[in-house]
Amino acid sequence: MKSFKIFRKLRVLANISLIGVVALGTQSCNDLLTEEVISRVGNDYINTAKGLNDATSAAYSTMRSWYGTERGMNLTVFGTDSYQNGADGSWKFMNTYTTDFDTRNGQVSEVWNDFYQGINTCNAIIERAPKVTGLTDALKKQRIAEAKFIRAHHYFILTQLFGGVDLRLTETIAPTKVAKRATIAEMYAQIVKDLTEAVPDLENKARSAEYGRITRAGAEHLLGRVYLTKATSAAKAGDDYSKAISSLKNVISNYGMSLLPNFADVHKQGNEMNGEVIWSIQYTRDPLTNAGGNNAHVFFGMEYDVLPGMQRDTENGRPFKRYMPTKYTLDVLFKDRENDSRYKKTFKDTYLSNKPGTYSTSFDLSKPSVTYALGDTAIFLPGVEMPLAERAKKKYQVLVPSRYDERIFLAINKHFDGGRVDRTQFEGGRDFIAFRLADTYLMLAEAQFFSGAVNDAVTTYNVVRRRAAWPGKESAMLITASQLNVDFVMDEREREMLGEQSRWFDLARWGNLVERVRLHNPQAAGSIKAHHVLRPIPQTQIDRVEGGKDAFPQNAGY
Repeated sequence: MKSFKIFRKLRVLANISLIGVVALGTQSCNDLLTEEVISRVGNDYINTAKGLNDATSAAYSTMRSWYGTERGMNLTVFGTDSYQNGADGSWKFMNTYTTDFDTRNGQVSEVWNDFYQGINTCNAIIERAPKVTGLTDALKKQRIAEAKFIRAHHYFILTQLFGGVDLRLTETIAPTKVAKRATIAEMYAQIVKDLTEAVPDLENKARSAEYGRITRAGAEHLLGRVYLTKATSAAKAGDDYSKAISSLKNVISNYGMSLLPNFADVHKQGNEMNGEVIWSIQYTRDPLTNAGGNNAHVFFGMEYDVLPGMQRDTENGRPFKRYMPTKYTLDVLFKDRENDSRYKKTFKDTYLSNKPGTYSTSFDLSKPSVTYALGDTAIFLPGVEMPLAERAKKKYQVLVPSRYDERIFLAINKHFDGGRVDRTQFEGGRDFIAFRLADTYLMLAEAQFFSGAVNDAVTTYNVVRRRAAWPGKESAMLITASQLNVDFVMDEREREMLGEQSRWFDLARWGNLVERVRLHNPQAAGSIKAHHVLRPIPQTQIDRVEGGKDAFPQNAGY
């Protein structure tokens, strides 16, 4: 596939707004992409054909503030029912909802500022494109459509995190202190408008030949998600579910896509451009243009590297020990391991020795010592309480669930990055899969269920579950209408989407974030409160608005 350039820094506009809307700028892209660092180009550059194309490419790079980043992960994985905090890291309060999670939170401010930078880039493209010469009308319409998609995407994330925010639809060139919060209804009306207008002018295919550009399939996928979320918001309308169903069915039916036969292949390294991917965020191995990189590989790992027979390597990852699965995740979501392959294919249960020798045992005291040759099994996590006598027969250490703690626990396979240059590198280079077809099916099934089309929902869920089955177990994985209820909807979604930056948003839109965290996340159960269904507006935003908190009020509880 042909590449398109992503610009790390493209300063086209002259000023930085006091409300956090920044000039055209940002970071970069993937192995297929040719990248370039540009700074301080003139304000008129965007008025040229090349400048408009470059500005559109630059707008995409603000996605890197969210997908595969520490801030994006902390705001979607932490503080849910499926993950709690591990031993390390200074952001544990984002899981536990203590008073440290306040209006000065740096990660919240970074998302706010970076997304408004991207929004202003999009506003400039939308306003200036019609007058640009040297491009066909069709291509100018496509660039405008891409900008509308990115603007809608950013406003959708911001709305889910904060509620109504400053809804800016024109280019900000000069600094301003004037800002106000839009209503939830106004936010959703504009998000839907942008996506609806974008769809006809985007490439009519699943994936662009210039890999990484959004297409109709990706815009319709997001539009379906928007309607699904809007259906339980303050702006809900009676036809939200039916509109979600229409958009999501279009994605499934109109673009020739299908689920991969093997769930494990979806996130397999080297297979990021597979046929299930609708849209992904592009990263690269070039340190000049990769900015902070895709960091998802570090957050889900356990502390294997200090255990007998093991040392840190690129294959097993740099283990930050940030996210530890809850008992709900292991005991409820992945209870069925006989029929459902997703437990085995989601979690890493075996570590092969890369540091041969004889060692005293550490966690498995069923034997006094272990001896490993290179490549021998050093650690096995069976996922069940293997009896002591059976463990004693093994030549390796067995880590049973009762011995899990904040340092040693099940890691997930989805984000490992063995392509890093060394075992300490933080800036990963794998693409981050943002939209994939199994998610489309799950959202469609959910919309069908909540709109009362239960039999249709069963059929849709069974497409995903059939793929998830072990060979020969397909019939056992299929559900019936009697088995479909709200608990199944919540569980099935996370069985498929665990660790993919979805869960906090899911719980928030279902209206049971607080309830589920209190039930299943013991570290956060005593601290989470009703107001935590929204994040705090950055205090710097309020301080720089004329009129302060009266003009731009803080979310309740902060």
